[in-house]
Amino acid sequence: MSERKPYRNFKKREPSMTTEQKVESFVKRNSQSGFFTKVSTISYKFDVTEDMAWNIVGELLSNGDFESMHDDYTGEMKLCETGKIYVIMDLEQKRKRAKYQASKKNQIKGKPKPNKANS
Repeated sequence: MSERKPYRNFKKREPSMTTEQKVESFVKRNSQSGFFTKVSTISYKFDVTEDMAWNIVGELLSNGDFESMHDDYTGEMKLCETGKIYVIMDLEQKRKRAKYQASKKNQIKGKPKPNKANS
C-alpha cells in the first residue's frame, strides 16, 4: 500500500497586489502601449470610489513617476508615464488622422461614381 505524500505543489500565495499597485501597473501599461489613462476610468475599472481614485492619482503624481494633462475638449485629466506626454499626444493625433482617412475612404467607396460618358 502506498502512503499519501503531502501536496508539495501547494505553496502559500503571496498577497495579491493592492489597488494602488494595480492602478499604477495599469497606467504604466497604457503608457507603454501609447495611450493615456483617464482618471474617470480608474473608479469604474477598479471598482473604487471617485474619492479613492483621486487619492490614488495624487499619490502617483506625487511620486514623480507619472504626469498628468487635461484633455483639450472635455477637460478630463489624463495620466501617463513621466516624459511620454508628447509621444502619446503624437500617437493620438496619428490615430485620429488614420481614423478620419479611413472613414473618408469608406464614404467615397459607398457613393456611386458619376458616369462621364453621360456628361
